[in-house]
Amino acid sequence: MRAGRVSIVLMALAVLATAGPAVSQTPMEDPLDVRDAKRVDRMEKVIRELRAIVFQLRDTGKPVVVQPADTDGRIDELSSKLSDIEGALRGVNGTIEGATRDLDQARRDNAALKAQVQALTTRLSAAEQKQLAAAAQAVPPPPAPPEETAAAAPAGDPAKAFTQARQLMLSGDYDAAETAFAAYVANYPDAPRAPEASFWWGKTLAARSANAEAARAYITAIRGWPQTAWAPEAVVELAKSLVALKKPADACQTLAELPRRYPKAPPAIATRAAALRTQAKCSA
Repeated sequence: MRAGRVSIVLMALAVLATAGPAVSQTPMEDPLDVRDAKRVDRMEKVIRELRAIVFQLRDTGKPVVVQPADTDGRIDELSSKLSDIEGALRGVNGTIEGATRDLDQARRDNAALKAQVQALTTRLSAAEQKQLAAAAQAVPPPPAPPEETAAAAPAGDPAKAFTQARQLMLSGDYDAAETAFAAYVANYPDAPRAPEASFWWGKTLAARSANAEAARAYITAIRGWPQTAWAPEAVVELAKSLVALKKPADACQTLAELPRRYPKAPPAIATRAAALRTQAKCSA
């Protein structure tokens, strides 16, 4: 039986071997398309496998056992892997959905927090304006500038009036500078440098210990917390005047605004503010 099988295989090989050249010598009208080329490759592969089986039987004399393809097992293995992948994808989708819900909640919380911060900022600004207004009412108004000085001020030329007042102060003539700055504030209340003029006016008033008038001038200067180079010093000077007026609580409230409103104040200003806090016995 085994010899008969071998004979049949050898005959098939012989036929294929003799047919090969004939086929190759036959002229073809059209070249092989892709499918024909693949079919030829498969036939050649089968021939090589049959030849290997015949040679193995001839050389070893043992029967050749052809193992069937484990198609069902491979399909089961692939199905199991596919199920694992699907489970992993479901887990990833669940994680993404949870993260999306958390992100939406965080956005809602952030919007609510922004609204609360805005409301608190509005209330704080209103409270600060009340505080400045109360401090302004606690001190008497400064004396009105002399009429003759106000009349002598160059109308329509605030820049020149400010420069003249500043030069008087730099020269050490504080009395004349006080009059000049008072005239500037009276004549040009809406000028861009009117707050700064109020600050320097307060300095001239403080020089002669007119602390109530100086405090009033400083309050006018820092109303709205301007972001200028002289503003931090104006806050400290206001606190100094309030301490001199025996109003330590108001001085402490004023000093508390310095680091918040002017965090980049010069070190010298911060040192003076610390000394005033000690003098006014401000709580930490």
